[in-house]
Amino acid sequence: MGKRQNQVAEVIKRNFGILLQNEGRYIYGPEPLVTVTNVVLSPDMGQAKIYLSVYNTENKQAVLLLMAEERHTLRQGLAKRIRSHVRRIPDIEFFLDDTLDEMFRVDALFKKLEEDGQMGSKEDQAQD
Repeated sequence: MGKRQNQVAEVIKRNFGILLQNEGRYIYGPEPLVTVTNVVLSPDMGQAKIYLSVYNTENKQAVLLLMAEERHTLRQGLAKRIRSHVRRIPDIEFFLDDTLDEMFRVDALFKKLEEDGQMGSKEDQAQD
């Protein structure tokens, strides 16, 4: 992405996060915690892919579906916040970012392998 794309992506990321803090509970309820992890803009800045992490709920896809149903309302709220920064408001799409979940799964797997003695000894690792 170019410099301008990165700047606009950061503006969208910051302002959409604030929008979710203020309006999110009306869309998906008080339990789930949703954070914006990344925004990727198309080269013409007409499409914004918003990557979200969802916590405190087992059914993360349901939260994304509720947000997709309210996409128009969320886009309007975003438009009010970023109107002075961009010429046109991009269309938005939501994607689940499960990077942290995957990191915790891999970490748990390594801990289990270490507990089972399958990781080798510290001396073996020092010799490599």
